[in-house]
Amino acid sequence: MRNLRPLLLALALPVLASGAAACGGDSSSDGGGDEAKLTIYSGRNEDLVGPLLERFAEETGTEVDVRYGDTAELAATLREEGDATPADVFFAQDGGALGAIEKEGMLTALPQATLDQVDERFRSPNGRWVGASGRVRVIAYDGRELRAADLPDSVLDLARPEWRGKVGWAPTNGSFQAFVTAMRAVHGDAETERWLTAMQENGTHAYDNNILVRDAIANGEIQAGLLNHYYVFEALREDPDYPVELHFPRGGDVGALINVAGVGILDGTEHRAAAQRLADFLLSSEAQEYFRDETAEYPIAAGVRPIEALPPLAAIEQPDVDLADIDDLQGTLEVLERSGVL
Repeated sequence: MRNLRPLLLALALPVLASGAAACGGDSSSDGGGDEAKLTIYSGRNEDLVGPLLERFAEETGTEVDVRYGDTAELAATLREEGDATPADVFFAQDGGALGAIEKEGMLTALPQATLDQVDERFRSPNGRWVGASGRVRVIAYDGRELRAADLPDSVLDLARPEWRGKVGWAPTNGSFQAFVTAMRAVHGDAETERWLTAMQENGTHAYDNNILVRDAIANGEIQAGLLNHYYVFEALREDPDYPVELHFPRGGDVGALINVAGVGILDGTEHRAAAQRLADFLLSSEAQEYFRDETAEYPIAAGVRPIEALPPLAAIEQPDVDLADIDDLQGTLEVLERSGVL
């Protein structure tokens, strides 16, 4: 991995405050309901995306009501609510949750002009959701004790005896569960369950969230952990000497899964135009620069490049899995429960 320290300069850059051209400020009627109001179910943390959604509201004059929560729980809520859901937009933490809601027939088709703003691998093949930012699964490690060459090229190898008691993960985290779903798609349920069981038996430490995994590495409790890349960059913003480094597994290993946070518009919305403006806003240069500078995620639209400390997405050896195929969260929860992880 490249030196993380140039990140600090990138993170210090101000996010451009100019309005997104795709959003405009039009408050014309939708043909149904109050156009200036939008209900968003957000699986993304309020601290991360709240300022961006507030900016959208201010620039478009849209009244935004955001319900924040765990992505998987919000997806379950949407299924339970069905046609009666008050949600207009689902802003999910991962493509699998969007795919699950799409399979329920609850998402409407997006305009081709919106879909074409991102690479095909970062959107629904049926055109019903689109990625807004990218995040990569990594093996984070203690840079004081280890070098990148000490890390395995596959997360499967973390179940080996030499890693006993040295690894951490956050099993209840939505991104972790999406990663396990991808592993099931690549390796099958039986092998995935064997790996989860082996990790359990190898003394893998469970934490409530990725931040705790990251900080456990920094505190010397463990030497490595499974999380999304941007958690480390968040810590580096506060402390340039934060001792955690990132390893991107090679060879198409599922440990280097590139997932997306993305957006889908609920089929029953009465505020379609406002919802569409939000979708286009999230793909605008303004929002993409926000994801780069404020959350250290990968921009995936508007020609915006990632921070220099990150390898380009094209250089990451992505596993052979379609994000649209990692929507079986229920199956993943069953595998996690059988293996004793949950």
